[in-house]
Amino acid sequence: MKLYYSEEAVANLRQFDAVERRLIAKKLRYLAENFEVLRRGKKIRELKGTEFPNQYRYVIARKIRAIFRVEEDRVVLLILRIGRRKDIYE
Repeated sequence: MKLYYSEEAVANLRQFDAVERRLIAKKLRYLAENFEVLRRGKKIRELKGTEFPNQYRYVIARKIRAIFRVEEDRVVLLILRIGRRKDIYE
């Protein structure tokens, strides 16, 4: 799967220090390569109650989450937001 970032996700990444950014990048690459396997586990959950279908959250670290969408027609992961657990769902 290809991995794309929204402008908001890129801005979110700037809020993290260099070590956290490397961890996030590594985990997102892993997500793109192993989406179907991860989808069956607890690290990925489809978001309920959103206006857009196919939106998921991915647990990157204990307190870091990514919100992303799968676009079937292009087989891509579009990373919408990246942030701390307490702020990501706002």
